[in-house]
Amino acid sequence: MLFFIYAIIGMQVFGNIMLASDSQITRHNNFRTFFQGLMLLFRCATGEAWQAIMMACVKGRPCDPLSKKEKPECGSNMAYAYFVSFIFFCSFLMLNLFVAVIMDNFDYLTRDSSILGAHHLDEFIRVWAEYDPNATGYIHYTEMYDMLRNMDPPLGFGNKCPYRLAYKKLIRMNMPVTEEGKVNFSTTLFALIRENLSIKMRPAEEMDQADKELKDTIRKLWPLHARKVTDKFMPPDSELGAGRLTVGKIYGGLLILENWRTTRFGQAPGAGSLTEKASPPSPPDSPVV
Repeated sequence: MLFFIYAIIGMQVFGNIMLASDSQITRHNNFRTFFQGLMLLFRCATGEAWQAIMMACVKGRPCDPLSKKEKPECGSNMAYAYFVSFIFFCSFLMLNLFVAVIMDNFDYLTRDSSILGAHHLDEFIRVWAEYDPNATGYIHYTEMYDMLRNMDPPLGFGNKCPYRLAYKKLIRMNMPVTEEGKVNFSTTLFALIRENLSIKMRPAEEMDQADKELKDTIRKLWPLHARKVTDKFMPPDSELGAGRLTVGKIYGGLLILENWRTTRFGQAPGAGSLTEKASPPSPPDSPVV
């Protein structure tokens, strides 16, 4: 765009200057046509004799006889502002743009994929949409394990994560399950971020106190929307009580079941080829309180 604008201006102001072999305005270096103007500006942008080209365009230069100008002199003192401003924009703006592109690519190449960032949100939305094609904001709790295994770390578990470790993380996340057996999008995302960044994460017996402290912190940050935000991201105790089903309770029960299965066959939980080769127990399709 910069070259385009300056080439048009150059054609209008300096297009009628007479061509001379002893001048910088020659048959190969002029503003007669748009293309030649672009080539001349490109030469100036490289820094090659742009001062001489500027002086060849100032007022007092003879006009081309074919231009049929009434005045015998062409050129303009506008050449000073024209060429100096063009070199300024090329030297500073274009150079800064080039450096910005280099820095952006450097940041991309050196980005640590193990650090949770805003770009992981797109992956979470993409994978969630595969299990929630109607964009209801809910998926069935039986799909939680498969969804998080199909999502690369750090936000997801990855397909190489042992199911015992994945179950333990789901237990710590402990999202509530609706009466239809579904979990919420926002609640799941917040639980994953909290688990990954270890935000107020403590042993199971201290999680209630940690949740209370986190809610107090959120209320201080967003006093006008505190209740709405905390209830959406961190469900109230009424939804996590003894009479309500949660993801943590479901996968905690599955982990207990797997431990019982392994000890029944004479193996310690997590040891031996039987546990390694066995597929993880599947959660029930219907929630049972």
